[in-house]
Formats: sequence, structure tokens, C-alpha cells
Amino acid sequence: MATANTTSPRAGKPAAPKRPARSPKRSAASSSAASTKTSTSTSTPASGVTSYAERAILIPVGAALIARDRVASSVNDALSSYSSTSKAQAQLRKFERRGNTARNRLEREVRKARVRFERQLRQRRRELEKRVNNLEERRDAVAKNVTELPNRVQERIQSLV
Repeated sequence: MATANTTSPRAGKPAAPKRPARSPKRSAASSSAASTKTSTSTSTPASGVTSYAERAILIPVGAALIARDRVASSVNDALSSYSSTSKAQAQLRKFERRGNTARNRLEREVRKARVRFERQLRQRRRELEKRVNNLEERRDAVAKNVTELPNRVQERIQSLV
């Protein structure tokens, strides 16, 4: 018996029987893959409806679970931020600094807008004053011409006569 065990059973058996031993595993896998391929390629309308129905149910469930996880993490963050008096005071200081920064930024923007508006107003006022002065000069010139016109007309008439 020891000699039978020492002789290799592989030497006594041909290679062909080992291949069929492996091939059933492969054939089972390939047959299941083939059956899957055939089932998907020749799917029935009912299986398509079933997959859509499953998706229609699973999508909102997944979305609700994700939303729940986010809410839970937000609550946990809030609890960790305000779990003690010192942590709560630190959060309040942080909020105060943030508010102060926002107020300063707003004040700066308002100042810039006011300065810009005042500058534009001054420019428009100067331009308007120039136009008014120009119109006054033209008015004065026309008035002078109107008052001198009768004298010039008389001079021309006399020069013609």
C-alpha cells in the first residue's frame, strides 16, 4: 500500500479526465453566464417592467436614507459644537466674528457706492453748469444782437438812402 501511495496517481491517469473535472465548473459558470445573456437578450416585457418598478421603489428609499444620514451627521455636529458651555461660547464668538466681518464688508461696499455716486453727481453737475453757462452766453449774445439790430437796420437804411 505504501508503494501504491508513493506512486503518483497522476502518472496512472491520463490528462483528459482532469480536464473534464475542471470543465464542469467552467461549463456551469459559462452556462449560467449564457443563461443570463440569453435571459437578458430575450427578456420579456414583464421583466423590463419589474426592473423599472424596482428602480422606482429603490431610488426614493436610497435618497431618503442619504438624507437621513446627512441630518444625523448635522445633528451630531451641532451636539458636538454645543455640548458644553465653553464650546457654545466659542461658537457664539465665531458667529460674532463672522457677523462683524459681514457688517464691515457691507459698510465698505456702501461707502464705495456712496463715493461713486457722489463722484458721478459732481461730474454731471459740472457738465450741466457748463451747458448752462454756454446757453447764458449764447442768450446774452442773442440779446445784444436783438438790441443792436434796430440800430444796424437804421444805419443800413441811411447808408442806402
